[in-house]
Amino acid sequence: MILLPKHPYLRYRVRMAHHGLLAFLASLTNSIEILLLVFSNVLLGLCAVIAFPGMLAVTLDWPVMLAVLAGQTLLIATPAWLLRQRLHPHAAIAWSWPLPVPPALGWRADLLVAGMLAGPVTLIYAISCGIWCWTSPAFLQPVKPQAIAATVGTLVLGWLVAAAMLAARRRQPHPARPRQAPARAATSYAPTPLRPLYVALWRKLFWLPFWRGENKVGVQQCLLLAIALAATTVWLRHGIPMAPAAALGGLASLALVLLTDRGDKAVREQAVLMAEMLAAWPLRSTPLTVCARGFSLVPALAVLALHVLLAGQTTAVRVWQVTALATCSAIVALPLAPRGRVVLVVLSIVILTAIGSEF
Repeated sequence: MILLPKHPYLRYRVRMAHHGLLAFLASLTNSIEILLLVFSNVLLGLCAVIAFPGMLAVTLDWPVMLAVLAGQTLLIATPAWLLRQRLHPHAAIAWSWPLPVPPALGWRADLLVAGMLAGPVTLIYAISCGIWCWTSPAFLQPVKPQAIAATVGTLVLGWLVAAAMLAARRRQPHPARPRQAPARAATSYAPTPLRPLYVALWRKLFWLPFWRGENKVGVQQCLLLAIALAATTVWLRHGIPMAPAAALGGLASLALVLLTDRGDKAVREQAVLMAEMLAAWPLRSTPLTVCARGFSLVPALAVLALHVLLAGQTTAVRVWQVTALATCSAIVALPLAPRGRVVLVVLSIVILTAIGSEF
């Protein structure tokens, strides 16, 4: 049960965000059960230390302190950015553009919606901050008031940044100026070589839509690929001497499996959206879907190729590479139910992490 404001627009925004969050939690039901079962200790440890960087920052020099606090602020605002489409869908934004909504009222709505996510985040930070104040390590004793103030400040700034992100989505774009078609040259030109039909269709129906409008799958996959490549390089080159090799291997395994899972899931969802349209086309849609799902495995193959180049030729390395190839291929190839897919992803991460700890 939530407390609704009196103004109709505010009630509308809060109800819509509440419904979007409930739908998001419902979609994670199977994932949450398995993640809590497997990674419960890791999640509890993360909740305990999440406020530590901000509290430690007050003991550092000013440039470093500001950088750490800025990172904490962005971390607090990240849930609102990741869930922005559920908090305020683009269709609802376009529908509300003609409405007489004053800017101040829009900002109030954005602050309320951002506060729906800032509340649970604040609770987690309060628990973490309480743990550190209760244990009272030596570095914290002389600066405890400043550390608490820094934590509170980052929470407030993170809430405001999240509201600003939502407010930026409400702005109506300027109408695009009509562009004149370029005049065709009188001289003849050589046509481009014909590409295979399904590859050309994959580019237009799967690749390009992932970079347009509210669809951020392309950016998401680029970030996951960069994290997987960086984690693999640091892990195998021992780039961080103080970091345990098992932790770096776990990060590389996590990034590799998530890179494959998120890419294949996006392709499957896109195929479902286009199923009715493709059914009316004079071509078989199954080879196109298989082609698209095959391309979703390419980033994982790039990470595995880097692993082959950097790693040695020990038995543990070969077992990890074969297991990684098998698990990524299974994620793409097997028609699993949502719960079975989550089990496969979690088990793949755990198995690869266990094998990688033997390097």
